[in-house]
Amino acid sequence: MGALIGLFVRLYTFVFGTLERLTNGWFLGLASRLIFAAVLLDFFWKSAETKIGGSVMNIFTPTAGAYAQMLPKLMEQVSYDTSQVAFFPYGLIVLLGTWGEFILPALVVVGLFTRFASLGMIVFICVMTYVDIYGHGVDAKTIGSLFDNDPYSTIADDRLLWIFLLLVPTLKGPGVVSLDWLLGRSYRKREMYYD
Repeated sequence: MGALIGLFVRLYTFVFGTLERLTNGWFLGLASRLIFAAVLLDFFWKSAETKIGGSVMNIFTPTAGAYAQMLPKLMEQVSYDTSQVAFFPYGLIVLLGTWGEFILPALVVVGLFTRFASLGMIVFICVMTYVDIYGHGVDAKTIGSLFDNDPYSTIADDRLLWIFLLLVPTLKGPGVVSLDWLLGRSYRKREMYYD
């Protein structure tokens, strides 16, 4: 019996050790970025497009809808009149939030400044969640809670998965199939040349 258990342990160690060696340094970063692109890139870009009215020309002047999405209680107070909202800090928050919703997902997907962009997306998701819960006042069923056995409580469940997906490139990096790796390789070659 001990020999059989030893065989299974050696087989297990060999299979998963080989798998780990074959995927080390490239698979997790690439897979997390591809899954992010497949599941969330379009979501964030469509959301960002609503903030500029679907026109790139509005990239410096987000729509009233952008203000209502990001600052719902403030917009209620000013009867949805953006001219009554001070640029600093509120207009700047909306402008940077709009740009972030375009730029950060794109950086994650192509693997450029990936750790920074992934961390930025995590912060963005946390702020978005806060605004949804406290600004828009979504109901308790939509918010849900951890360990509630309800996969339809989209905020608690979905956003936690989104954050975990972004933790991989934040902590492990984008992998070798990325612009970060290519730029780093070019930099390392240049450094070796000058040393």
